[in-house]
Amino acid sequence: MKNVPTPHITAGIEDFGQTVLMPGDPLRSQYIAQRFLEDAKLVNNVRGVQGYTGYYKGKKVSVMASGMGMPAIGIYAHELFNFYDIQTIIRVGSAGALVKDINVGDIVLGSQSFYHSTFIQEYIGENIPALPDKELLQKAEQIAKEMNLRYKVAPLFSSDVFYGTRGNDEFVAMGAVAVEMESAALYAVAEKAKKKALTICTISDSLVTGEALSAEERQTSFEDMMKLSLELA
Repeated sequence: MKNVPTPHITAGIEDFGQTVLMPGDPLRSQYIAQRFLEDAKLVNNVRGVQGYTGYYKGKKVSVMASGMGMPAIGIYAHELFNFYDIQTIIRVGSAGALVKDINVGDIVLGSQSFYHSTFIQEYIGENIPALPDKELLQKAEQIAKEMNLRYKVAPLFSSDVFYGTRGNDEFVAMGAVAVEMESAALYAVAEKAKKKALTICTISDSLVTGEALSAEERQTSFEDMMKLSLELA
């Protein structure tokens, strides 16, 4: 593969598995590797964005952080897909509920991602939903059922801003049930590279009720999401 290592990833071409789990937080990347992977090794730490590769049930799997926001995940996803020939990226992150019937602790499988983003205009233009890989989404739903998890398959809204003033009403009207900051970019980059991507989020707080998970509840709920993602990988 060309241009390996990249400006943002120092790993060798054989250092990654074919599937990469991608949380936003580098420390969550470290946690997943140490908690769930056997023989996990650090393969990237440029700018503190930790990437690990190990084995889950005998299969080589990697986990690497994306940082926050669409430009950040866009860089890492592009390099992994196009320079390292990674086939699948599964985002594992948190999201804020936008509707009453989505509760904190629920898992949302992102069936599409709406956005208001100049980043996405570079890929697919305005007002065109960014979509995951259908087969990956179907498999994730099947596994979630088998694990007896609280989950929904529903659209997400990816925002460029955390402290915004625009509001989310137009995206709720379109069907979005939760807001986060990365999924649309991941889907767009995957589509352009002709690779597979899916976003799996745990609802950490509600913008409707003000409810939020405690630190202990976050750990338990996020572990369900992590196990689901690893089973999918």
